[in-house]
Amino acid sequence: MEKQNKILVYVVTIVATLGGLLFGYDTAVISGAEKSIQAFLIDSQGLSSFLHGITVSSALIGCIIGGAISGIVSSRYGRKKALIIAGFLFLLSALGSGNPEFLFFERGTPSIGLLWMFNFYRIIGGIGVGLASAVCPMYIGEIAPAEIRGKLVSLNQFAIIFGMLVVYFVNWGIADGQSIEWINEIGWRRMFVSEAIPASIFAGLMFFMPETPRYLALQNKDEKALSILTRFNGAEKANEILVAIKKSVKTTTKGKILSYGKGVIIVGVLLSVFQQFVGINVALYYAPRIFESMGAAKDASMLQTIIMGLVNVVFTVIAILTVDKWGRKPLLITGSIGMAIGMFAISILAFQGIIGMATLVFIIIYTASFMMSWGPVCWVLISEIYPNKIRSQAIAIAVAAQWAANFFISSTYPPMMEFSSGGTYLFYGIMSVVSALFVWKMVPETKGKTLEEMERLWTK
Repeated sequence: MEKQNKILVYVVTIVATLGGLLFGYDTAVISGAEKSIQAFLIDSQGLSSFLHGITVSSALIGCIIGGAISGIVSSRYGRKKALIIAGFLFLLSALGSGNPEFLFFERGTPSIGLLWMFNFYRIIGGIGVGLASAVCPMYIGEIAPAEIRGKLVSLNQFAIIFGMLVVYFVNWGIADGQSIEWINEIGWRRMFVSEAIPASIFAGLMFFMPETPRYLALQNKDEKALSILTRFNGAEKANEILVAIKKSVKTTTKGKILSYGKGVIIVGVLLSVFQQFVGINVALYYAPRIFESMGAAKDASMLQTIIMGLVNVVFTVIAILTVDKWGRKPLLITGSIGMAIGMFAISILAFQGIIGMATLVFIIIYTASFMMSWGPVCWVLISEIYPNKIRSQAIAIAVAAQWAANFFISSTYPPMMEFSSGGTYLFYGIMSVVSALFVWKMVPETKGKTLEEMERLWTK
């Protein structure tokens, strides 16, 4: 692969991963604003904690919707336009969440109507997240050469984690040195509006990015597809790839979702579900609360959360550097074993009533194992295992399943902890073991294969 081609591929990938950064930014921005939202829209009206919970997690409803419609949007309008639409949804959500009174309500006056309008804007952002979570890996996977595809799709996971880290610092910078009254009146608004900057940059830059050659071939725009393949792979290889793409497109007369059997759909859905059922979002969403429950003071729990954030970044980089060398299956199985060790140890400590540094060590072992495996590699596999004809529809099903599993695990965590904290972590440990067995038995190795070669895996 020539140097200038590789540089171009990386430039396009980095622009696309801004969608991943916004995914992380939008899902984490609520963490800094949550208490102010509670004071302004919930407590001031004497509303229930149930409504507070819905308000904090309403974006997840949008995520499920966005994931579910991603197949229709990316098939009808293309991968590029789907990402531009996601960018505009992020922008609308940022501006609307920060100023939900716009047009219809008096600023600073809480009401039930204003609460629902705020949730409406958060759901709009969630739809953007759902779209981006499905289409960003698909876009990168369809543009990337086979030999570096795993690395490039893994960069999207790095961008998600980095987006979370950025917004933690942005929220801290906005709130630093300010009174609680100022944060509750103005600060939380600025936290949401800050997302408008990366959203505008992402939507603007995507206008200048190419459409994917696989989508263009599906639309019978072979000349455009060949032109893009040439820019990324060189003239000689481009012709060879286009022939393989056209052959794969013609293998079935209809692009029905079950054209290649149920197996490929089941594998994609289970990859998504296991990525959530091992409990990672519990560790991310509830980290400060987990550390506080272990006896850490508020400041110490926030510091431990930052330590976890840095661990996440470091081990995601390890996955990026190894996914195209070691392969997908070895990383996933190794990660599952590491997560199982971490969760079983935390469970034993919880049953014994032992709280301390050992718990923090095993939480770090658990999150590090996830970030070097299931975090990025699940997205890599979802972007590449499906044949060209059904990719957009199949990814939509897998991503919608992932967000539904995320919602289920996040919402069941508090009642499970009330019942038994040791039992809760034991469940996540068991899920980690089952995930390893699932990968070993059912998931094919895709390292170094072109997207067109994936078809042979499912037509045997």
